[in-house]
Amino acid sequence: MSDLFTTPAARADKPNPAEPLAARMRPRSLDEVAGQRHILAEGKLLRRAIESDRFTSLIFYGPPGTGKTTLASVIARTTGSRFESLNGVESNVAEIRAKIDQARTWRDLRGETTILFIDEIHRFNKAQQDVLLPHIERGVVRFIGATTHNPYFHVNSPLVSRSQIFQLEPVPVEDVVRVLERALSDTERGLGEHLVKADPEALLHLSEKSDGDVRRALSALELAILTTPPEGGEVRLTLAVAEESIQRKAVVYDAHGDAHHDTISAFIKSIRGSDPDAALYWLAKMLHAGEDPRFISRRLVISASEDIGLADSNALRVAMDAHQAFEFIGMPEGRIPLAHAAVYLATAPKSNTAYAALGQAMEDVEKGRTLAVPVHLRTKTRKKLAAASGENDAAMVYRYAHDYEGAYVPQAYLPEGRIYYHPGDQGMEKRIKERLDYWRSLMQA
Repeated sequence: MSDLFTTPAARADKPNPAEPLAARMRPRSLDEVAGQRHILAEGKLLRRAIESDRFTSLIFYGPPGTGKTTLASVIARTTGSRFESLNGVESNVAEIRAKIDQARTWRDLRGETTILFIDEIHRFNKAQQDVLLPHIERGVVRFIGATTHNPYFHVNSPLVSRSQIFQLEPVPVEDVVRVLERALSDTERGLGEHLVKADPEALLHLSEKSDGDVRRALSALELAILTTPPEGGEVRLTLAVAEESIQRKAVVYDAHGDAHHDTISAFIKSIRGSDPDAALYWLAKMLHAGEDPRFISRRLVISASEDIGLADSNALRVAMDAHQAFEFIGMPEGRIPLAHAAVYLATAPKSNTAYAALGQAMEDVEKGRTLAVPVHLRTKTRKKLAAASGENDAAMVYRYAHDYEGAYVPQAYLPEGRIYYHPGDQGMEKRIKERLDYWRSLMQA
């Protein structure tokens, strides 16, 4: 019972030596939070809302290790609120109701506000999320949710509409380095009781390989310090020790979520923007993270027609050959033809004129402006029906193009003389433009 009347902040001030370093070093104030200056710098909306204690519901969205849980606990400390947490994987409706009942009791008896933090809120089903709504509206709890998935797609609309959404970004390398330095000097929560001499390149390596995940960097630092025997009473953290402590870099990538869509989008846009270096980097990231190479090769085939098109029709053949080559040889060598195609497409001349022309034609069809096939282009049977209806014989004459010089004869193939395709001046499409301009001039004459 004695612990009941001890504030959460007071209990949090006493670090548990048995906890991992990452847990002991959790920030206690907004100034200790690493990164996220785009939302926490002086004058930014979220910081103003926290410091003035003027917010109701928040949803934090971002990759693992960016401080979503940490920020929620800092908000509770800063606003003097109770902090209760649930996990979307483990919790159920009964547990949600129990937390809300506790919050109501604390509000009524002590006048204290409770922040209910739900990690992985996207894991809750609709019914579980809906349980929160009336209690949020009545102010029984202040809700903070955390998710690695886009909340606009994975969280119910009513809950999203009642919340301010803030996206957290991977922590910059220099900020991770500062956290590691603070952990080495902190005697209360960190590793300050160990006499450590850390080489700057070792801390930089841990920070770079953590990929913006502070928790991962601190865990690697703790492993390095506690497993390295001291020499002359001093633990030496060298680059070699750091490399052993944080081995393969874990790329943040979900096969069906935002990272998947964002990365393939960056890949295709790099090809469209004629940047082979960027295209190769995003290709390498996808392959490293385990993306299905067939998905990548299909996107290359699409890009070959959509973005290169008639400026270099050979691009489509290269993309198709890369797709077939991968199917033939598989991984890991299959990455080579994928790189071949990516670089070819990125460095090829660009044109989307055929794609754009099709879009305009489809828009005409979809709007209901369907045109009848001209009589002279119809089948023989249909021409007989037209003749029986009194159609002019001259209007039904079809001129066979190969019977004329240059295999071209001016002849209408579409009523109203509509033009959809406007050739560009890139690559081989220059020659197409010259031919088409000549033919169109004959038609106009």
